[in-house]
Amino acid sequence: MHDGPQRKHTAISPYVLLFVVLLIAEIATWIIPAGEFDRIVKNGISFVVPHSLKSVPQHGIGLGAVFMAIANGMVASAPIIFLILFTGGALAVLEKTGAIKAALGRIGAGSNAQDVSVIVTVCIIFSLLGTIGVVTNSVVAFVPLGLLIARSLRLPAVFGVAFIYLGTYSGFNSGVLNPVTTGLSQRLAELPMFSGLAFRSAVYVLFVIATIGFLIVNVRAYRRNPQARRFLIAEHDLVTAGPVENSARLTRRQIAAIVFSVVALCIFVFGAVEMHWGEVEMISMFMIVAIGSGLICGVRPTQIADEFLAGSGKLVHGALIVGLARAISTVLSSGKILDPIVNLLSDMLAPLHPMMAAIGMFLSAAVMHIAISSGSGESAALIPIFAPLGDALHLTRQVTVQAVLLGEGIMNCFNPTSGVLMAVLATARIPYGQWVRFLIPLILLWSIISIAALIVGVLIHWGPF
Repeated sequence: MHDGPQRKHTAISPYVLLFVVLLIAEIATWIIPAGEFDRIVKNGISFVVPHSLKSVPQHGIGLGAVFMAIANGMVASAPIIFLILFTGGALAVLEKTGAIKAALGRIGAGSNAQDVSVIVTVCIIFSLLGTIGVVTNSVVAFVPLGLLIARSLRLPAVFGVAFIYLGTYSGFNSGVLNPVTTGLSQRLAELPMFSGLAFRSAVYVLFVIATIGFLIVNVRAYRRNPQARRFLIAEHDLVTAGPVENSARLTRRQIAAIVFSVVALCIFVFGAVEMHWGEVEMISMFMIVAIGSGLICGVRPTQIADEFLAGSGKLVHGALIVGLARAISTVLSSGKILDPIVNLLSDMLAPLHPMMAAIGMFLSAAVMHIAISSGSGESAALIPIFAPLGDALHLTRQVTVQAVLLGEGIMNCFNPTSGVLMAVLATARIPYGQWVRFLIPLILLWSIISIAALIVGVLIHWGPF
C-alpha cells in the first residue's frame, strides 16, 4: 500500500479557463478569413443586411491587444462588476443585523415538504422576473441569497445557485414579455410586439415545471446520499460549513429591516418594468438597503461601512471574471470573424426541410452564443439573416425568432464565455465542470422541450406570419 502523500485534485480556475478561450479566440482571428456584413441603423438599432458579406483585410489580434481587450472588458463591465460587489456588501450588513439568520432559521428543518415549498416558491418568483426581463444579468446579485437559502436547508452550494439561476433562466428561455430579447427580435423580424403570447406562455410553463421537477428530484437524491460526487465542492463548500440555528427569534427591529429591504426590492422591480431601471439603480438600491437596515437594527455607522467593505471583498473573485469574459467577444468582433461564421451557418441551413431548418436555427443560435454572449447582440446579428432565410424555407418568422431565443436562452446556463454565469460560479466557488455535470439532465430536458415547441410551431404555422 502506498502511504505517501496523495496528490490533491484541484479544479481548474475559471479565470484560467476563460483566458485559454481568449487565446483560442485570438488565434482564430489569424486563421478564419475576415469579413463584414453591411449594416444599417433603424430606430437606433444596428442590424445586418442579408447577403451583403464582403471580404475585408485580415484583422489578426496580437497578444498585446488581448490584454488591452481584458482592460476594456473590465471598464465596459463596470456596472455588473460593481453590482456584484455591492450585493455582497449589502448582504454582509444584513447578516450583521442577524435578520437573515433568524428568518432563514425558520426553514432550516429540511423536511421534504419544506424542500418542495421553497423550490416551487423561489423558482416561480424568479422565473416570472426572468421572463419579463427584470432579472437577467442582475441574477448574479441574488445568488448570495440563494446560497443562504440552501444553507438554511442544509443543502450544498450547487443548490443555492440552481434555485436562483435556473429559476430565472427557466423564465428567460421563453421570454414571454422580455423587451430586450423577445421585443427586440420581433422588431427586427417585423413582427407585432409580443405577438404569439399564448404559445410562448405554454412553453414558459413547461420550462418551469421541468426545472422544478429537476430540482426536487436532485434534492431528494441528496437527502438519500449526501456524499454523491455531483453534489460536493472540493474544499470550498460555502453552505455546509455549519448548520443554521433555528432557535433565534426575529426581533421587531429585524422584522422592520427585512420589510425595509423587501420594499426597496419591490420599488426596484417596479422601476425596472415602468422606467427601465438597470444595474446602476440596483447598485443604488443595495446601498440604501445596507445603510437603512443597519441603522434600523442599531448597527453603528462605522460597523456598517466595515461590514459592507468586507462583504464586497468576498465577491471580488466572482466580480472581475465578468470583464475577462467580455474580452472574448471584443477580440472576436475586432478580428472581423463573427460575420463569416454567421454566414457559414446560414449557408448550412439553406437546403434543409423547414422542420430541420428550425432545429438547425436553434442549434446555430446556441453555438453563436458562445461567441456573442449578449442576447440582444446575437438577435441583432442573427435575426436579419435568419428571417429572410426562414421565409425562403416556408418558416413563419415567429418560429424563426423563437428558435434563436431558445438557443441562446438554454446556452446561457452552461456557456463558458458568459460573464454572468462564470461570475455566479466563481462567487459560489463551484467548478465549471461540476456545474455542467449537475446540469446535463436539465439541459437535455430543456432541449427536448425547445425542439418539440419548434416542431409544433412549424406544424401549426405559428404566426401571425
